[in-house]
Amino acid sequence: MRKLNWIGRTIVLGGGLLVLAASAHAEEGGKAVTAADKKLIASAMSAAPAGLAKNATIVAMNADGKMRVLREGSNGYTCMPSNPVTPGPDAMCMDKNAMEWAHAWMEHKAPEVGKVGFMYMLAGGTDASNTDPYATKPEANNHWIRTGPHVMVVGANPEFYDAYPKNADPDTKSPYIMWAGTPYQHLMAPIK
Repeated sequence: MRKLNWIGRTIVLGGGLLVLAASAHAEEGGKAVTAADKKLIASAMSAAPAGLAKNATIVAMNADGKMRVLREGSNGYTCMPSNPVTPGPDAMCMDKNAMEWAHAWMEHKAPEVGKVGFMYMLAGGTDASNTDPYATKPEANNHWIRTGPHVMVVGANPEFYDAYPKNADPDTKSPYIMWAGTPYQHLMAPIK
């Protein structure tokens, strides 16, 4: 949620996801799909367990910053491919509440507190900053972070996050809070 930077990583930086090259077409649910889109779909599906990903809606960002649907889903989850301009993987898959949280983040609006959302990033994630939700690239003072496969809990009440470390440079092998003290703080929970 790359995060889209996590969550936002993919969404905010997702303008690079548009592939302009001509490519062969295939069919996906009765709709023509380019070879480039098939790669984006595969990347997005890597974010979640296979059983969940196979029925998720897959979206990608166009160069104009607008989302386009690559494949309609049926289970309420939305998956996004890794952003090719970030330094590592950041494909993500989220439920409806997490998607609303991500949209609030992208629009610089406070997300609804207490509307808990869940996100997967099973391919891992790289973030420009563990402290700044709007950092666009790693810099020496913004606590760039690389996290292995993990899940995220977003939108919880602030006291939920008090039970977890809020270090700027956390141990990414145990649960921690990303973007602590901001309206976009969320739990990062490694799974391996």
